[in-house]
Amino acid sequence: MTVAEAPAATGKAAAAISQKPQRSTISDGSTRRSRTVRYVLLLLFLLFVLTPVYVVVITSFKTSSDTTAAAQWSLPETWTLEPWRKAWDVLQPYMVRSLSLAIPAAVISSLIGSANGFVLARWRFPGSNLVFALILFGMFIPYQAVMLPLRQTFQDLDVTRGVPTLIIAHVIYGLPICTLIFRNYYATVVPNEIIESARVDGAGLVQTYLRIILPISISGFVVTLIWQFTSVWNDFLFALFLTQQNNGPVTLGLAALSGGQKVDYAASMAGALITSFPTLLVYILLGRWFIGGLMAGALKG
Repeated sequence: MTVAEAPAATGKAAAAISQKPQRSTISDGSTRRSRTVRYVLLLLFLLFVLTPVYVVVITSFKTSSDTTAAAQWSLPETWTLEPWRKAWDVLQPYMVRSLSLAIPAAVISSLIGSANGFVLARWRFPGSNLVFALILFGMFIPYQAVMLPLRQTFQDLDVTRGVPTLIIAHVIYGLPICTLIFRNYYATVVPNEIIESARVDGAGLVQTYLRIILPISISGFVVTLIWQFTSVWNDFLFALFLTQQNNGPVTLGLAALSGGQKVDYAASMAGALITSFPTLLVYILLGRWFIGGLMAGALKG
């Protein structure tokens, strides 16, 4: 390089250096704008979701005279807990029955679904894909299509209408989704080396499942337990057809609280909040494992 070319090269280098901060500034500005737009959209979505929650909460603390259409957005003129007391007095026996229904139904369907998923994922018997397809077919049968035949079947079997009837129905209808979740979980997450090692050590299929597979299935169980508990707790159609008012779950109690010629909107809103607390508590306690369990069964490795 000659002496004359040196200043030119130096000038180009200086120009290139001076342009880098400009590109960085432009990039930072674009990132800042996109972040602002994202936060604004999230805030609007949050307001959209929380608006009905606000109405439900403030209405639950109002007196009967305050629960009018004109005052639905206003804070209570007189704060009272009487709607909560009324709702709790009505819903308390229904809540007990719903707990005795949702917990066994969720646990039983999860355990059977886990066993089904392990067999279908790791024991490739002839026709296993057909069996899996037939089990999944149960997910696409609407409740309304089988409600009357199901009720007649329980009557022919002399099964008393109430919580035991609902447990059987929810376990049967929960098996397809539980089997699907656990089948994907065992097919993608559990390494073949673990099962082969157990086989070399002389463990059979049942021993492998009980001693090795079941203890490492916590993520899958969290997903199915949350899913089933929420589905059973919020179900109304099965409860309407398979139980009676004096032995039904909390959804029937909430319908009774909201029914009648003169609706007590404050008590109805308080009852809706009370019935939502158990499912909310389940999500708070187990929610951090819920997404991880879903992703574990959806991704390879």
